[in-house]
Amino acid sequence: MSDELPAEIQGWIGEERYVEKTEFPIEMGYVYTTCSSVEMGNPLYWDEKVAQQLTGGPIAPPSMISVWFRPHQWAPGRSKQIQPLQVHFDLKQALGLPEAVMTDNTITFGVPVRPGDSLETAQILRSVSPPKTTKLGTGRFWVIDVVYINQRGEHVGTESYTGFGYKREA
Repeated sequence: MSDELPAEIQGWIGEERYVEKTEFPIEMGYVYTTCSSVEMGNPLYWDEKVAQQLTGGPIAPPSMISVWFRPHQWAPGRSKQIQPLQVHFDLKQALGLPEAVMTDNTITFGVPVRPGDSLETAQILRSVSPPKTTKLGTGRFWVIDVVYINQRGEHVGTESYTGFGYKREA
């Protein structure tokens, strides 16, 4: 594996890729279903009076930030399947690294996501390491940020992922 990072991939660093908008406005049905599935009884998400007192109205749990961009298996007019974190898969293919794991995930939150909001996201490749050899194999580490903003241009959150793409040793 060459130490040199291909020019095409160097050009991706810092570039907004895969800019997407939510397929539907944020709605409380998803919030209730998510909270119910993990038995989260926090009244902030269930009681409108509590939400009004604490946050000025209903909000979605911050940990749901990526839920709004998990593509449905099918949607009218869609000609190809959408994958979350597409930059990760692009890197695996472009670098010839068939295996990959996520080694770190950090989420930074901004303003709350509220019912009726429409969100936009972009994936930004921040860095790609020189080749490294670990117990898994030889490959590269990369950092990808997924930035989320609402329809008012306010930052609602950023997920930072560190991945390691590699080839297993023979």
